[in-house]
Amino acid sequence: MSDPVLLKRFAAWLQPRPSAEDAGRGTFFTDGIIVLDTNVLLSLYEYTETSREEVLSALEQAAGRLWMPYQVGLEFVRGRRSTLESRKRALSDAASEVNKKLMAARKAIVEAKNLVCAQLDKYARASAEIAALQELANESQVDAHLSVYRQEFKQCLDMLKADHGLALNSADAEDPILARIADLYGSAVGQQPDDEVLRRRIEEATGFRFPNKIPPGFSDSGKDTPLKSAGDYLLWEELIEHVSQLPDSGRHVLFVSNDTKEDWYEPGSGSSGSRPWPSLVDELQRRAGADLRIETPLHFYGGIKEFLDAELAEDTYAEIERVSEAFHSKVPDPRLLVTEETAPHLAPPEGLAVAAFESVGLASSALRAAVESGSPSQRMFQWWLIGVTAQLGRRAAEDSEPSVGIAAAMRSSEPPSSSWIPGTVLSPGEWLHRDSSWIAPWFMDLLESSPQMDRAVLRRLAAQQAEDNRRSGS
Repeated sequence: MSDPVLLKRFAAWLQPRPSAEDAGRGTFFTDGIIVLDTNVLLSLYEYTETSREEVLSALEQAAGRLWMPYQVGLEFVRGRRSTLESRKRALSDAASEVNKKLMAARKAIVEAKNLVCAQLDKYARASAEIAALQELANESQVDAHLSVYRQEFKQCLDMLKADHGLALNSADAEDPILARIADLYGSAVGQQPDDEVLRRRIEEATGFRFPNKIPPGFSDSGKDTPLKSAGDYLLWEELIEHVSQLPDSGRHVLFVSNDTKEDWYEPGSGSSGSRPWPSLVDELQRRAGADLRIETPLHFYGGIKEFLDAELAEDTYAEIERVSEAFHSKVPDPRLLVTEETAPHLAPPEGLAVAAFESVGLASSALRAAVESGSPSQRMFQWWLIGVTAQLGRRAAEDSEPSVGIAAAMRSSEPPSSSWIPGTVLSPGEWLHRDSSWIAPWFMDLLESSPQMDRAVLRRLAAQQAEDNRRSGS
């Protein structure tokens, strides 16, 4: 007797949560097509050189089954430079932060000495002891002791920069990762959709699917433009179209992504945890006759090792997990650096953006609403404001506060990426060093939409940050 219609029609919803022990999982690695999300490819720039080489070698085991949607390729080539710059800033910001902490330690030691000397003078008139303390903890002695730590810390940070393995200011053609990825995929890259097709898909996403929270991508509905908001859905439509054109037999799709937000994963209940939305499994089966499996990079690379005999060390798995945490942590880990790539996916700790807003005297209701908004489109501004106010000492950073590697402007002879705007677009009275400055496009949009008084505050913060970064070598 065949299965009842109810069980057949809702089979995707009745399946248990996927696990590494699922029967038939290996088929997705050996006989299906493998689609890596943009964030998986950009993660290659975050790994150490040793781990990156292992991961690329592992991916080569699956080269014949990899397929890249056009949307992924577009986001990858656009995002790689900002990812490189974020890592560069992270290393430079670490050097600046170490120096600030050492200066704070110096001040604390001198103040502690002065406190003890004052007590000795007040209650004992112990001039000999005071003189001894003054000699022991005079500023030059404190500087000499701290210089040992400063030198050791600097050597470690310099080692990290040297071991990065990537030329941060190299031309695109010299980027070794870009070349390896291009070779890995060969011709297996999707075609650019026609303008009419693109328009129709964007309208479908923003007008129907997102308001009804139909996955994927509805969590991105607040991004700057409908095109940016629809990125995940455009990828999904490309995937369905491509798979529907494959031979009927053996259609299996393995999609790998760091993104575990609610527009890809059904919120968990009880001890079962979350799982990819069954409606995605159902939609791919209905529209393309294909089975879908969604995995995070950590599980995916484990599968490559198990089913394709790739070699991956335990340290590499640990690094994959560390990098992945930056994408799917609902509460930002204070050990992590918030970058332009991760900021839209991370909500700041409650009240932190408002504290940053108030610390610099911003006043308009429009900007106040922006820092209090839960929309992903406002998070770049929120995180930048959090980071710049801490960096410039306008407020004391909280112990649990993540570091932020987002710059609104930069002083250099060349722009960080082609989308950055030359400082000459602003008048001489608005911006110093116009000829050697570049402004992030999102920040220019923010300036243009801000009242004049707040605009002046934002410009000063951005200019001071750019000068601070220039002095510290970032």
